[in-house]
Amino acid sequence: MENNVKGAVAQGPIETDAIIIGAGPVGLFQVFELGLLEIKAHVIDSLPVVGGQCVELYPDKPIYDIPAVPVCTGQELTDNLLKQIEPFEPTFHLGQEVTVVQKREDGRFDVETSTGTQFITKTIFIAAGVGSFQPRTLKVDGIEQFDGSQVFYRVKDPSKFEGKNIVICGGGDSALDWALNFVGKAESVILLHRREEFRAAPASVAKMKELCEQYEMQFLVGQVTGTEIKDGKLAEVKVTGADGVTRRLPLDMLLVFFGLSPKLGPIAEWGLDIERKQLKVVDTEKFETNVPGIFAVGDINTYPGKKKLILSGFHEAALAAFGAAPYIFPEKKIHMQYTTTSPKLHKILGVETPVFD
Repeated sequence: MENNVKGAVAQGPIETDAIIIGAGPVGLFQVFELGLLEIKAHVIDSLPVVGGQCVELYPDKPIYDIPAVPVCTGQELTDNLLKQIEPFEPTFHLGQEVTVVQKREDGRFDVETSTGTQFITKTIFIAAGVGSFQPRTLKVDGIEQFDGSQVFYRVKDPSKFEGKNIVICGGGDSALDWALNFVGKAESVILLHRREEFRAAPASVAKMKELCEQYEMQFLVGQVTGTEIKDGKLAEVKVTGADGVTRRLPLDMLLVFFGLSPKLGPIAEWGLDIERKQLKVVDTEKFETNVPGIFAVGDINTYPGKKKLILSGFHEAALAAFGAAPYIFPEKKIHMQYTTTSPKLHKILGVETPVFD
């Protein structure tokens, strides 16, 4: 399985049969269903890791409604899907968002991402869940000018925070995990949350309180309400506590973990029929949108009777693959085959055909 490095631009457009937008469980299973039809896919996701909402929001929380799997975590489901699609060698383009989709005169699509990667594809499968996840930002005047230099919503390079005075905002797993991680590496760590209660793992909260008692780090209840800028740099944040008193916290770096919010983003500009921030499918035979060659599967789509379940997305991915095949193999008749008995599918999957007595 090949991963494109974020920011790397291919030499000229990449020509492909299928592009899947979204690397969550439904997007990954779309790879599998296309692979069975000998269609190779490129997968694009705005997140830096594969797994979508399952991995980003609840990697350790149990899921109970995957058929034949009594219980698994979001991370386990993702890992198993990745193993399942290994024979099809999809190419992943992570940490980039699809910004341009345009129909070509030859019926294919020009696609471009936020990092400049360009494609020419016959079909597009939008499996973007509820949209691309964007960090919920800190709403303080002027703070955005320090994004990427002193204010961060994700940690990409932990080493840049070593030896720094860090303030971390948030009360979830990400905030607690990074606070605990930087203790002993950063010059100082202050965790700031608007209340005493946390949404993080109890063991992490207990460890944080223990470190506070040992004066290894500090926890404050309050919210950032202002900033102090000196010599063009963020020097302090103003924190208003539950008591209404505003205090100043000197800092080098500010980490903000307020969670992620889904946004439809550029998808809204591609000429697709949209209803309440979801893509309307023309029919439930192929899960094709109003634009021929563009399919929508999973939570991003809507139709009468729609249920937002992972298993529904799996079903939609199977039918979408068959619906797309005529665009890719216009002269070929596609036959329904079963992975249990088909020697052809066994060859595609790289497994031996069983011999039955």
